[in-house]
Amino acid sequence: MKRGKVVATILVAALLVGCSTTGKFVVPSGTELEIYKRPVTPDARGVVATKPFFWTAAGGVKYRLLKGGEVVKAGKLRAKFRVVSLFWPPFAILYWPMGLNGNITYDLKRDTQQ
Repeated sequence: MKRGKVVATILVAALLVGCSTTGKFVVPSGTELEIYKRPVTPDARGVVATKPFFWTAAGGVKYRLLKGGEVVKAGKLRAKFRVVSLFWPPFAILYWPMGLNGNITYDLKRDTQQ
């Protein structure tokens, strides 16, 4: 019974890791963030979790800051290759190889990514 729980826990953890990418953001107040044409909302710590990105994001993940439906700022976020995509079936390397860099803060107030 314990072995089954351990296996189930590992499978759930693998699903969560393989199906999402996270990044920490500092967003100007009163604006809405859109990453890769997906509206996202940072949590209280500024963390955003979203689906990984296709190969087109290899040069950077496009983002937009909106205020009242108007684009205030647009640009690209630094992306990284997701090693987990090599092992994630069915062949995530083909359709979800890129993700946000969880080791940096995307400060969209000061336009820094470090």
